[in-house]
Amino acid sequence: MHVIVDLCVVPLGVGVSVSRYVAECQRLIENSGLHHRMHAYGTNIEGPWDEVMAVVKACHEGVHAMGAPRITTTMKMGTRTDREQHMDDKVESVEGLRRV
Repeated sequence: MHVIVDLCVVPLGVGVSVSRYVAECQRLIENSGLHHRMHAYGTNIEGPWDEVMAVVKACHEGVHAMGAPRITTTMKMGTRTDREQHMDDKVESVEGLRRV
């Protein structure tokens, strides 16, 4: 099953700046080969369900390995069975209406 996820991984107990933890998650997502796009408050990731969930798990494992004692994650996800849809399609649909 194809899934589009909006993922936000936040380490707790590591101080105010979390940039290096975010960078580690981005490295893991990039290495997964999945289509993704970072934004100001998270990352959109799309692909086969099991592969996307595996990279979410890898992010948690990687951030814990960096010393974060706790992590809170918010995730929104969507799937469709009526047709194939990708995150770029969703953005283009809205942008096309803005130009009208």
